[in-house]
Amino acid sequence: MSVEKRWRWLICADSDSLSSPTHLSLSLSDGEDQLDRLQQVELARSMPMSLWKAGTVQAWLEVIMAMPMYIRACSENVKSGKVLLGLTDEDLEMGLGVSSSMHRRKLRLAIEDYRDAEGGRGLSKAADMDHHWVAKAWLSDVGLPQYSQAFHNHLVDGRMLNSLTRRDLERFLNVTKKCHQISLLLGIELLHTLSFDKEALQARRTQSEHQSLDPLVWTNHRVIKWVRDIDLKEFADNLQNSGVHGAVMVLDPSFNTDAMATALGIPSNKHMIRRHLSEEMKALISSARTSLQQDFERLGTPTLLRQNSLGRPPSSVPRHPEEEGSLRRRAIKPPLGFSPKIHGGQDLGFHGSCGSLPRESRDEATSRAESSPMHSYSGIEVTNV
Repeated sequence: MSVEKRWRWLICADSDSLSSPTHLSLSLSDGEDQLDRLQQVELARSMPMSLWKAGTVQAWLEVIMAMPMYIRACSENVKSGKVLLGLTDEDLEMGLGVSSSMHRRKLRLAIEDYRDAEGGRGLSKAADMDHHWVAKAWLSDVGLPQYSQAFHNHLVDGRMLNSLTRRDLERFLNVTKKCHQISLLLGIELLHTLSFDKEALQARRTQSEHQSLDPLVWTNHRVIKWVRDIDLKEFADNLQNSGVHGAVMVLDPSFNTDAMATALGIPSNKHMIRRHLSEEMKALISSARTSLQQDFERLGTPTLLRQNSLGRPPSSVPRHPEEEGSLRRRAIKPPLGFSPKIHGGQDLGFHGSCGSLPRESRDEATSRAESSPMHSYSGIEVTNV
């Protein structure tokens, strides 16, 4: 048989197999399963968790929570949304085989959010921030995309962001540099002050994209653009992967001209360039910090303390005892950027932990700090410490 005839025979054979009753039956079956799964996902998005049946629970776990690895155990043990609402940390570990403490936290926070939503108020805005958005968009915005894989592996979503502590960042997400920890926590603080509303955040960023306004919400990319706009473009790219973003510049009082100059790689003997940077930073940041201080003095208690962990009014729905404290965001005396911890007269914020040192000395200094008395003090009073 010639090569041409053989290919024709194979094509015909494949066509016959594709049109066979068995193949069509399998295709229809797969299509029906996918359609049913999509319908179950829609039910999970629109119906209170207490009314879910087993199929909706499984679709929620697989599609919305991105945890298909636990589907088998879930189908065997969780037959309704009511059961899901009552699961404890031990139930998740022993009954569903969720050995990862971060995965258990993700599930517990989600269940808590759905429990709060049972009163008809809907889910928190943090529910709109899935782990893909956090790992790709948010980490890029704060200038730390190098941690994307670690965040993605642990399925860190908006609810989990709100619960992260310094210890979590170091232990689970491999964020060992103190300045990077502070950068992430301040980025979370910004989300918190906006009630985790992505649309509100993006609207403010759009308004300030081409104007030197509202630096609090600036991304790392916007800060780099500002550096170019003030005629320091030769240093601008040094801010990539640095963790310098608007919330760091505004909320951390230790982040001053020296910190920015070091992050930009401006030599210490370039006095005139540093003076120029100082004037530009003063013009940009002073009004933003003053506005925050005035809001604090006027309100007495800042917005982030008048709401619960996900930016909603406190719920009257009772919670499981083990969830209190372990998952709730611990509040501190704000405003965040105006109450740095001081030890020996030195700020221990972003500037003190990273920005004030030459780049080649940062890692060495961090390792030295581990054994020093200063190591027990946080750089700034962030909520998630």
